Amino acid sequence: MLKWADLIDQNASELAALDAIDAGKLYNRCKAQEIPAAANMLRYYAGAADKIHGEVLKASGEFHAYTLMEPVGVVGHIIPWNFPSNMFLTKVSPALAAGCTMVLKPAEQTPLSALFYAHLAKQAGIPDGVLNVVPGFGPTAGAAISSHMNVDKVSFTGSTEVGREIMHAAASSNLKQVSLELGGKSPLLIFDDADVDKAASLALLGTVYNKGEICVASSRVFVQEGIYDEFEKKLVEKAKAWVVGDPFDPKSQQGPQVDKKQFEKILSYIEHGKKEGATLLYGGKRLGDKGYYIEPTIFSDVKGDMLIAQDEIFGPVMSLMKFKTIEEAIMRANNTKYGLAAGIVTKNLDIANTVSRSIRAGIVWINCYFIFGSDIPYGGYKQSGFGREYGMQALHQYLQQKSVVTPIYNSPWL
Repeated sequence: MLKWADLIDQNASELAALDAIDAGKLYNRCKAQEIPAAANMLRYYAGAADKIHGEVLKASGEFHAYTLMEPVGVVGHIIPWNFPSNMFLTKVSPALAAGCTMVLKPAEQTPLSALFYAHLAKQAGIPDGVLNVVPGFGPTAGAAISSHMNVDKVSFTGSTEVGREIMHAAASSNLKQVSLELGGKSPLLIFDDADVDKAASLALLGTVYNKGEICVASSRVFVQEGIYDEFEKKLVEKAKAWVVGDPFDPKSQQGPQVDKKQFEKILSYIEHGKKEGATLLYGGKRLGDKGYYIEPTIFSDVKGDMLIAQDEIFGPVMSLMKFKTIEEAIMRANNTKYGLAAGIVTKNLDIANTVSRSIRAGIVWINCYFIFGSDIPYGGYKQSGFGREYGMQALHQYLQQKSVVTPIYNSPWL
């Protein structure tokens, strides 16, 4: 695993180019951040591979008991198109450290880097048959993995709708274990004591990072009424300065959407927001006549029951809302079927602690956003799924516990 990580670092330029071509991701960001982070994920779990052990138990009676932690078996990974490199190593690394074999299906939009990672794994000495990459479409390759009688676990990242189908297939086949990291409609709560300029920068980044194609995007931004007007003005200024362009251009801050289908879906949500009565503060249009580029888009006067405030758009579209009290902010933030992430911006420790404990989400960022780490567990509440990525908790999801009991003295049954 360590050799594989070194090979990934050595081929970072090629891997970043593949993700830029396939997914429209920014080349420089991939090369400098995402590919090294993926390699470090391997190193983290490589360090855990020889630290898997059971426990000696104090059994009742004249018996000796202990537990073993064993690989769950054959794992099926189904990964999305928005972070091809990160998701590949997020799934493979803990499963490999646990001793599992696996079949991985990359998204049909972004298969190239997955195939190159498999090539590097073979060069690093990963035995044939341990890691198998099978490109294909969801209704065929994905369905086959989910329903296969010899697959012991499925780990899926993607939409809530497909997650339901995978659970059904798992239950209808061999009752295989399932872990799901699904959709999100994450709130960012900005309180009156926040630095308005910094908060506006954080809010914009939280919405348009990776062109909004990220499940934890802070697409619902709640701002306390005392700073709302100033915040709105700052936010629009920053959106106007945001650079959308060629993912290989170092000046670009946002590339194109992944494909025509996603591009048209986002534009349809923008039109729906207008029809619902939300005010379009900025953006909302295609940029240029070539490529799937969309302006950073900000809606105000958004009501909580509007489609743009409830559905995961998966694009650079923000719903901006005003609140008065802490209690109101918490209630409105939780008014969603999702529970993946949330953000809080405040200088008040009491507010930060109270709100972070009241938000139903798997990860809460205080005065920051998009902070992930190999050692920080991450996953969803509610319809954002179950199970955790990262940390030792992710490793344990690929293990199963066996108890062994033996008499201390001669067995009466022998």
